Amino acid sequence: MRIVISEFISLDGVVQAPGGPEEDTDGGFAHGGWSHPFFDPEVVGGAFTDALGKAEALLFGRRTWQTMAAAWPERAGDPFADQMNSLPKYVVTGTLADSDLTWDNTTRIPGSEALARIRSLHEAPGGDLLIMGSPTLVRALLAEGLVDELRLIIMPVLLGGGKTIFPEDGGQRPLKLVSTVIGSTGVHVATYQPADRA
Repeated sequence: MRIVISEFISLDGVVQAPGGPEEDTDGGFAHGGWSHPFFDPEVVGGAFTDALGKAEALLFGRRTWQTMAAAWPERAGDPFADQMNSLPKYVVTGTLADSDLTWDNTTRIPGSEALARIRSLHEAPGGDLLIMGSPTLVRALLAEGLVDELRLIIMPVLLGGGKTIFPEDGGQRPLKLVSTVIGSTGVHVATYQPADRA
């Protein structure tokens, strides 16, 4: 399976709490919901529809999974929501138990087994394994060279600090731009792949 990352990201590299004020206030982050003014239904919506259409499963970190699990099941009847709800889902967590997995089709991956289990999924046949949000998990996968595609939905805003997906280990990881589109709100969807992969 290809591991594909799709992230709302500010111009200064912040991915924290794009969806709402209470989504993630770690570190005193006060800009939750910052992506909304720049949402372009055609460009941003199209990017998500495309990514989800190629996905055979979803992978989340614990916090993102909990946010999604609280939102999507109640939206049943919407085609996008129905697809989100029906796809197999994996959540990497050291704290949730199987009994906590209330979102249909979710499998728990213990944090201590995460990289090994994700490598197994990566090596298995199938479509895309799509990751949204989940900055800690994405950072680890980028550091391990396990990401096949990085789709950045770049919003024209500076947030001055917050969580990022990029490893800070001094490693150089060349990428190639494979597609780009700019929306009416100034949002820029840029899709990258590792430069050493086809």
